[in-house]
Amino acid sequence: MPRPLLLEGEAGVGKTEVAKVLARLTGGELLRLQCYEGIDAGQALYEWDYARQLLHLRAAEGRGGSAPARGGAADARSGDGRGDGNAVASAPADAEGELYSPRFLVRRPLLQAIDRPPGAPPAVLLIDEVDRADDEFEAFLLEVLSDFTVTIPELGTIRADRPPAVVITSNRTRDVHDALKRRCLYHWVEHPGFEREVAIVRLRAPGASEGLARQVAAAVGELRDLGLYKPPGVAESIDWVQALATLGRADLDDASVEATLGSVVKYREDAERVRGFGIDKLVAAARSRAG
Repeated sequence: MPRPLLLEGEAGVGKTEVAKVLARLTGGELLRLQCYEGIDAGQALYEWDYARQLLHLRAAEGRGGSAPARGGAADARSGDGRGDGNAVASAPADAEGELYSPRFLVRRPLLQAIDRPPGAPPAVLLIDEVDRADDEFEAFLLEVLSDFTVTIPELGTIRADRPPAVVITSNRTRDVHDALKRRCLYHWVEHPGFEREVAIVRLRAPGASEGLARQVAAAVGELRDLGLYKPPGVAESIDWVQALATLGRADLDDASVEATLGSVVKYREDAERVRGFGIDKLVAAARSRAG
């Protein structure tokens, strides 16, 4: 894809599944970067394995008969992040030269997607739930995704010979910055229609009967109209069918819905709203809609 694909929509509608299917179709490795509050460039791109570097120094000092470097791991992380100057100076020259070699580089998903092994197909990079990260991290992503180039001061510049296919997802807990949207192909993902949801559920839960899949899809459609805090997505439909099938149920009834409601409704307030609406009414509506 010439540009990243930005998928927005409610949780559970299948945004992440797009990247998984794309990886299966292209044969590329799926690399997932899960965003969260406080994520920074080092956790997304690369870090140095300071613990291994320090062990390497200690081993080199032992072989060379040098005095042990002072301090511990904290010294190795001091200053500009390249380790304590005294520790490096006390190690043999060959050990010093190896400290910032690729063997000590911890490659995170962004770097893995850019720097592929020879002969490997382009990767599929999933940047999941970017709305959980902050504006600063979005700006960093813009820079990396603009030309798929990374500069590591100790190793040089790495360019992607075959840029990855990039899928970015957002649950829209906050607005993604316009600059990122302009760099992407944008698509809003809706809940699937009834028949499509039945087909998805049957594909992912082949052990369930068609009648049960239709009744569950119909019931989930009714739940989405109740104004719940967390409306159920396709993922919850699949979970619900699997739970019912595990219990040996072939049809929805009041008792089975009550017993498995936690598979589809994940908040106490939403469960109370469903019970207030009436489990019997939900079952009747689902059976009527399922046909």
